[in-house]
Amino acid sequence: MIGEPILVMLVEDNADHAELVIRTMENHPIPTKILHISDGESALDYLLRRKSYSDPDNSPRPYIILLDLRLPRVDGLEVLRVIKEGEELRNIPVVILTTSEAEKDVMQAYDNYVNSYLVKPVGYEEFSNLMNDLGGYWLGWNKRMR
Repeated sequence: MIGEPILVMLVEDNADHAELVIRTMENHPIPTKILHISDGESALDYLLRRKSYSDPDNSPRPYIILLDLRLPRVDGLEVLRVIKEGEELRNIPVVILTTSEAEKDVMQAYDNYVNSYLVKPVGYEEFSNLMNDLGGYWLGWNKRMR
C-alpha cells in the first residue's frame, strides 16, 4: 500500500495489551499509525471532536477502531453505541478486542452493530498472529473509503 499510514484508533486501558497491539501493528506490512486512547470518554471526545480534539485537522477520522469493552469513564459498549448511532461515524469499522468471552458481551456488541468481536489470546505468539490476521483483513483485503 502506497501513501500515508492508515490511522488505527486503539481504545485500550491496559498498558500491556496496548503495547502488544502497537508492537504487532508496527511490524505489519501495511503501514499504520496507531492512535492510542486509554478511556472511553476520551475516545468519544476525539471521535465527536470535543474539547482538545475540536480541530478536525488534529483529529482525523480513523480508518478502523480497535475497542476494548472494559474501559474507565465510559465503557466500550457505550462507545460502540455512540459510534454506530452517529451518521458521521457509523461507517468506521469497529472491532471489539477484549478478554471477555461472555455470550452476553458478544450479543450486546453485535446488537450495537460491531463489525467484529475478537477475544485476545493469552500467549504473545497467538496474539501477534491474531493482530497480523486482523491487519491483513481489515487493512488489506477489506475495501472501504478512506
